[in-house]
This record gives sequence, C-alpha cells and structure tokens, in this order.
Amino acid sequence: MRKADPPGRDVLRRAVGGQRRDVAVGAVLGMGHQTGEALVPVLIGLAIERGVVDGDAGALVRWLVVLAVVYVGLSYSFRFAARAGERASVTAAHRLRIQLVDRVLAPEGGAAEGRLPGELANTATEDAKRVGAVTMALVVAISASTGLAVGAVVLLRMSVPLGLLVLLGTPLLLWLGHLLSKPLERRSETEQERAAQASGVAADLVAGLRVLKGIGAESAAVARYRRISQDSLTATLRAARAEAWQNGVVTMLTGAFLALVALVGGRLAARGDISLGELVSAVALALFLIGPLSEFSWVNAELAQGRASAARIADVLRAGHAVTQGPGTLSRVEGRLRLRGLSYGSLRGVDLDVSPGETVGVVSVDPADASALLHCLARHADPDEGAVELDGTELTELGLAELRAALLVAEHDADLFEGTLRENVMAAAGPRAPVEAAITSSGTDEVVGTLPEGADTVVTARGRSLSGGQRQRVALARALAADAPVLVLHEPATAVDAVTEVRMADGLKELRRGRTTVLVTNSPALLAVTDRVVLLDRGSVVAADTHERLVHQHVVYRTAVLA
Repeated sequence: MRKADPPGRDVLRRAVGGQRRDVAVGAVLGMGHQTGEALVPVLIGLAIERGVVDGDAGALVRWLVVLAVVYVGLSYSFRFAARAGERASVTAAHRLRIQLVDRVLAPEGGAAEGRLPGELANTATEDAKRVGAVTMALVVAISASTGLAVGAVVLLRMSVPLGLLVLLGTPLLLWLGHLLSKPLERRSETEQERAAQASGVAADLVAGLRVLKGIGAESAAVARYRRISQDSLTATLRAARAEAWQNGVVTMLTGAFLALVALVGGRLAARGDISLGELVSAVALALFLIGPLSEFSWVNAELAQGRASAARIADVLRAGHAVTQGPGTLSRVEGRLRLRGLSYGSLRGVDLDVSPGETVGVVSVDPADASALLHCLARHADPDEGAVELDGTELTELGLAELRAALLVAEHDADLFEGTLRENVMAAAGPRAPVEAAITSSGTDEVVGTLPEGADTVVTARGRSLSGGQRQRVALARALAADAPVLVLHEPATAVDAVTEVRMADGLKELRRGRTTVLVTNSPALLAVTDRVVLLDRGSVVAADTHERLVHQHVVYRTAVLA
C-alpha cells in the first residue's frame, strides 16, 4: 500500500512547481556564484605558486587578472541569483494567499468553520510567507551543493585523502542537520498555532470593543488575551530555543569538520605531498566551505518551518465544503419560495409557501429558530430533512452564484467595509439598481445628511465610524440596492428609534412592492407592513395570519412582538 503523503507536502510541491522558472534561474546563477567562490582559493594558490614561489611576475599579473574577472562574475551571479530566488519566494507566498482567500470566500463555505478571522489572517500571511521561503531555500541548497562539489573536486585533484574527507564528511553533516531540524519543525508548528490563536482573539476583542466597554468586561477580556498571548510567547521562545540549539550544534560540528580538513592538509604539506600554493588553496577552501555548510543549516531550518506552515495551509485548503454546487439554472425568477418539511438545527418539519410578490413576516420565539432558517435560506447549510424550493426547484439543485443573485439573505450582523458610504451601498448593485431609492427608503439619506462629505464620506473598516443605527440603515440600503427577486431580511432595525423604524418599514414596503420579501423579525413596525406573518415556536409553525389578528388573538405572538 502506498504511504500517504505528509500533510502539506502537496502545498510545498505546488508552491515550488509554480515558480519552477525562477527557481531554475536562481539555482543556475547560484551555481555560477558558488563555483566562482570555490575557484577563488585555487586562483590565489596558483598566483602564489607561479608568481611568488617561481618568481614569474607576468604569471602573477595574469592570474590576478583572471582572479578579478572571476570576482566580477561571481558578484553579478550572486546579485541576480538572489533576485530570482526572492522573486520566487514572494510570488509563491502571494499565490498561496490568493488560494487561501479563494477557499475561505468560496460560495460552498466550510473553510472558516472553527477558525477565528485573525487565525485565518495569520495563516494567509505568516504561514504563506514561510512556505514561499522554501523556494529561496532550494536555490540556496542547490548553490551550496555546487560549492561543496567543486570544492571536493579541487581537493581531490590536490590530494585524494582531502577530497575523500570532504565527500564523505559533508553528507554526514547534512544528515545530522536534518535530524536536528525535527524538533524545530514540531515546535514551529506549535508556535504558528499559538500565534494564530493570539491574532484571532485580538481581532475578536477589537471587533467587540464597544460591547466589552458597555458591559464592563474589559478586565476579563484583557486577562483572556494575556493568557493566550503568554502561550504564544512560550511557544515562540521554545521554537527560538530549538532553532538556536540546532544552529549552535551544527556550527560546532561544521567547525570541527573544517578543523579536521585543515589539520589533514597541513600534515600533507609538511610531508611534501602538496605544494605551498596547494596548501594555501586547501586552507582557503576549508574556510570557504564554512559558507555552504552554514547555508545548509539555514536551509534545514527554513524547510522545517516551511513544512510546519504548509501543513497548516493544507488544513484550510482541504477543509470540507459546507454545501455543494448544484447543476441547475433558473431561466427566469418569479419569486415563489417554498419550504417543505424543513428540519435543521432547532427547526422541525417547517412548511411555508411565499407567493411571488408577497411580503411575509417570520416571528420566532427562540432566536435559534431564526438562525437555523436563515442558514438554510442562504444555503450556508443544507436541511437535515425536507427542502427549500425557489420557483419549484430545490436550492440544492442550483448553482450557488446564481442562487444568491436570485435569493439574497441579508443577516442582522452584516458588516460594512472600508470605503465610502456610497461604495458600501453599491457593493452588490447592478448597473440599473435603484441606489438612490434604496438610500431614501432605508433612511440612509438622514445618515448622509449628517456626514461631512455626504455619501462620499469614507467609512472605516466594519463601519466602526458610524453608530449602530447608522450601520443598520446603510446595510439595509445595500440589501435593497441589490434589487434581488427574493430578499430575506433579518432584524434590519433593532438599533434605530421608533420613528426611524416606521419610516424604514414604509420605505421597504414601497420599494419592494411586487417583489418577494421575507422579514425575519419581531419588530411590530416592520410586521405591520407585511401581507401576513407566520409564528415559529419550538421549531414549528404554530400560527399564520395578519399581524393585527395575531396580536389580538395569539398570546404567544403578542408576547414575542410586544413584550
């Protein structure tokens, strides 16, 4: 049976494969650079041997000229090799970030389940950067291998014992370096997990800062973040200690190996087996070998961290989809919405028919019932039993992009984004969308009148520069401007005053006249403009009638909307 690939190996393979050209260019130029570096000691030895020992001034000049040419060549090779390697690194990281964002924002969902936004942001930045750095590590590894190979060949030509010492000792050092990188890989993965958790909690706390201050929970929030941040710091220090320990041991082994090479070379020169120039070249080559061997220590560390980050990225990319795409299409949307025996979450066998152009209110005694209903209508999840149909076609049979263009679910906690107020309203609007009418009908025109630059005023991220009521009106305007054939609104007026709520209800009724609208709300003002209302209690429909009749005839309904 074929052994399964470790998590993240495919991520690494695709990251490197996507930058094959830059990696190849960087590797070839790096090989040229390392070859030049390895030849420098040889040329110095030849200059000493021919020019100093033999007393030939012309030969000394010639070899010095050759040495200068080699220096120029290796300098330019290093410059362009580093450029190609760095380009491969940042491009691979960029492409990974794009893949992660595409997966997180995919209509099928599922990738963000169980992960805080800050954790996903950390994965898309730090982890992607570490995986991208693997391409540079490969360029360096190939270049360093070339330097070692050239150095070994030169030493073999000078002395077989010296050459064999390098050829046999170098693989042993690399193998030991690989073993030493294992603890670093494990601790690096833990470090990134803790850092992602800390980032996620920090983003979560900042997003809810006003709420925390309002309920006086700042100290508890600070304590929570301090605890998680301390865990992250501990993991980072452990990873740093592992990296320092690995580098220290590898440096010590490398130094011992080079001292052995110099010792053997010195004894050979003392016996007359090699000349003075060759001894100088051998010692200089031994010093040169510090570079490639040190680079392998860095490469091992980068690969260890890259493997750990690749495994975290693979977890996000391989996350199962919450729902699947359907093959069906809608040639024309009439707007008939039907729920048949719908069971999901707290819902149990819900039946509901909404005719084209009808405005229906849905009141839920338990907020969990409303949440479950919205999840199914938006196809964030599929029912456990039963079905939701749009114009006679089950939602599971439709493509998600087409479905969400026909049936828009605007949830209560919808956020605004950084940009002007007008850009927020027009985010999902088409070329003929009733943008100005949406601004007026939602009461957003009053918000526009209070802002210094009107609708062109810049709104900060998540709309934090606006009050809660202002954000709700802008969010409602955005939903109305989308002009969807079927619009589902969840509590669009909980943060506005009673007068504004009535105005929003009237504007909504007027703008959505003739279009199918479902209002999932307990607001009397909004329910008053509906054609009829259904009451959900304990997961089932227990009543359906006009708002006025239900208020007068149904105690549970009256308690739910007027209490």
